Amino acid sequence: MSTLHITRDGSVLRKVDEQLKVTIEKETIIDVPLIKVDHVVVWGRVTVTPLTVRSLLEHGIEIVYLTTYGKYIGRLQPEFSKNSILRKAQYKASDDKSKAEAISKALVYGKLANIRTILLRAGRSHNPEDKVDEVGSNIAGVKIEEAIERIKVTIRKLKDAASVDEIRGHEGAGTAAYFGVFGELIKADGFSFDGRERRPPTDPVNALLSLGYVLLTSDMHTVCNIVGFDPYIGFLHSDKYGKPSLALDLVEEFRPVMVDSLVLSLINKKVIQIDDFEVELGKVYKLKDSAFKKFLQHYEEKKRAEIKHPLFDYKATYFKSFELQARLLGKFISGEIEEYIPFLIK
Repeated sequence: MSTLHITRDGSVLRKVDEQLKVTIEKETIIDVPLIKVDHVVVWGRVTVTPLTVRSLLEHGIEIVYLTTYGKYIGRLQPEFSKNSILRKAQYKASDDKSKAEAISKALVYGKLANIRTILLRAGRSHNPEDKVDEVGSNIAGVKIEEAIERIKVTIRKLKDAASVDEIRGHEGAGTAAYFGVFGELIKADGFSFDGRERRPPTDPVNALLSLGYVLLTSDMHTVCNIVGFDPYIGFLHSDKYGKPSLALDLVEEFRPVMVDSLVLSLINKKVIQIDDFEVELGKVYKLKDSAFKKFLQHYEEKKRAEIKHPLFDYKATYFKSFELQARLLGKFISGEIEEYIPFLIK
């Protein structure tokens, strides 16, 4: 899937012949064939002409609207999926205690197993010359090993969880252990991480994580629409007006795979540097325009990257893997398979 992100305030998107053109005043910023675009994301004050909206919808292309800061506003999408049978099964499953618990447990297991793998990889690659304690132990390595063990224990406890609330508690405990040492995985100068801060992100690392999670959630919302789900009826995340609970459910196992690893790579390889950020009122960190576009580019490249799917054992892009997981969930909800198997990295 190819996503066109339009990020500059004052931009206008219009269709000219079979091309999509983004202009500011009379200057053309982007000129791309319509056939190469599957998804349009509009950031901030951008105009999409009425005829362009119509043409995009006719071609099955969704338009997502976000604020400049990435807050979700809404979306225009083509005709809703005709898969009413799946949605009826979804609504029924959401009221089925045992099914909701099974789905929630599988999703959280996927997330915890993947964050543990991220830490295991980091533990194998930590520098033995890093700071040591008075008995010569590598402090970062010890902290990471302790977090890995805590997550392992949490996974073991998860198996016996008897309610969705208990499952959420184990998810929170495992995530806390993970983010408690996430800063140890950052090697570039100028960056630090003392914990997850969401609204607003008050340091550069949290700003990158939040941006990545916005993009991932938007993609998973799109996947729900493609498969035929109602994105607002979930299992792990509680129902709340305007909250895409199912999209957020499906995001969980992919957070460390898609976003966390990308953020670490961009920082440690110095693709994104500390002077790429600006600080706004309230100590809110935000990427400068050039670095913002760079982050979007790398996220889209990763989304289109082919991997060997861990379950189906054939090559698929990450975006296709999102869809495959949603379809697996649909098969479980509909009773076609006996369990939902999460996406697990090795």
